[in-house]
Amino acid sequence: MQAPTGSNSQGWHWVVIEDEAIRKAVCAVYQRNFQQYASMPGAQYQPGDSRGERQELVRDSATYLSDNFDKAPMLLIPCIWGRITDVAQSAGFWGSLLPAVWSFMLALRERGMGSAWTTIHLMNDGEREVADLLGIPYDKVSQGGLFPIAYTIGTDFKLAKREPLEKVLHWDRW
Repeated sequence: MQAPTGSNSQGWHWVVIEDEAIRKAVCAVYQRNFQQYASMPGAQYQPGDSRGERQELVRDSATYLSDNFDKAPMLLIPCIWGRITDVAQSAGFWGSLLPAVWSFMLALRERGMGSAWTTIHLMNDGEREVADLLGIPYDKVSQGGLFPIAYTIGTDFKLAKREPLEKVLHWDRW
């Protein structure tokens, strides 16, 4: 609740789903959309690009999440008041929700819990389906993701492999 928001709007809303039947219904939307997502071709990388070297592991991880999504004891859907109709508004719009969600994820980690930021349920009119299921006023409120929440297995976290900074940092110009 302390995260910054554009114009101090604080337009966020949090839908926590603990009820097993509702969790399973939401997970079914996710899993249906995941089947389509999993059949899409992956991103293409140049030989030697470490992202391409890890792509199969990333896909395996995503499949594991989909296969086990409904086992999470709790789900969270962060929402923000409004719907984007103008691309120029999107940075401020999502910038008013994403810092709060990231703060939430860090707070989970501090407490031995974890989550994953997923958006696949939003595909194929899934956002509307989940909104109807949960009573979210679809025409007035946007969903920012779907987060399974659970205790982590161990706390031996390590840094993720990322591209070197010099490949993504631009100073004064691209």
